[in-house]
Amino acid sequence: MRLLSWVVLGVAMLGSGIQAAHAQTAPSATIYAVTYFDIIPADHAKAVALLRPFAQATRKEDGNVEFTLLEEIGRGGRMATIEAWHGKAALEAHRAAVETLANKLQPFFAAPFDTRQFLPLSIGPRADNAKLGSTVYVLTHIDVFPDGKDQATGLVKGFAEASRKDKGAERFDALVWDGHPNHFHLIEAWTDSGARQAQADADQTKTFRSNLVPLEGALYDERLYKVVR
Repeated sequence: MRLLSWVVLGVAMLGSGIQAAHAQTAPSATIYAVTYFDIIPADHAKAVALLRPFAQATRKEDGNVEFTLLEEIGRGGRMATIEAWHGKAALEAHRAAVETLANKLQPFFAAPFDTRQFLPLSIGPRADNAKLGSTVYVLTHIDVFPDGKDQATGLVKGFAEASRKDKGAERFDALVWDGHPNHFHLIEAWTDSGARQAQADADQTKTFRSNLVPLEGALYDERLYKVVR
């Protein structure tokens, strides 16, 4: 999956754990960012030691809604962040701090920050899972041909709204890449791996995937994560 770099070393607001989840949906002005980066496995502890205090400080900044640091399950060192901010100005105001952090992390990078900014398509409530250690996160990027974007928008939105009703769903949000309406991102959180697998095997998921395949411009990129606390 190709990811949009914001700066040479990238940008993303990093941190450990989850900001306290809110029962209400995010306002429509909220801007999201999902970032991927790789840390050399041997340097993981050193990198996390920098990320944790940065996360704590970031969550106190004006306009921050969410800051979650994830590590891919079974792929140590492959990491991701989920951010939400009250508008682009708040996100932009944090850029200098991110660049400073990136410089500190440079010796530990196997691949630098790579980020996309997203707008909400369908945002649901989130469970307060900050104390749950078994939560499984799923990040999925969906790329369809431009001619199929309207049909894909309906499929993605409907799938998110249906899936968040499933047993064990703590979160299921659908986003659209800002300026690229044929690219989507799904953010899921499940109570455990069993709940996540049940949803993956459900008829509604199989139907969604079957209907989406003819529209896809790239492979369906789905990755499973655990929260770094």
